[in-house]
Amino acid sequence: MSTSADIDDREEGLAYQPKFDASGLVTCVATDAATGEVLMVAHMNDEALRKTIASGEAWYFSRSRNALWRKGESSGHTQRVVEMRMDCYQDAVWIRVEQTGAACHTGRRSCFYRKVGTGDGGVQLSFVDADRMFDPKAVYRK
Repeated sequence: MSTSADIDDREEGLAYQPKFDASGLVTCVATDAATGEVLMVAHMNDEALRKTIASGEAWYFSRSRNALWRKGESSGHTQRVVEMRMDCYQDAVWIRVEQTGAACHTGRRSCFYRKVGTGDGGVQLSFVDADRMFDPKAVYRK
């Protein structure tokens, strides 16, 4: 059980104390260091955090594959970390990166290529900034 002193230390102190969820993960938001554009949201476990800090390259944990991965290891589209920040609870990470190529596995610059809007049929998505930088079928052959 956390005490108020523990919470104050985590929120206001300078000790690195990542707070992982029940699955051992923290959420990570990656943005372009030059433009501020949100590129992707992923998850990191303790090993991914340690490898990111040590290498200066973005490492993540895939929930669907249950595996650690380095951004760009298959595609060559890498992320060099310029700055890493923790949020107030230390349960989310923001990394500012120099993105080489596309950030999204769909071949797009950003994972956020669909705009949410409304129309006659209710909530709808529309493409924005959705041009592909590469063909994912050619890059991610199984």
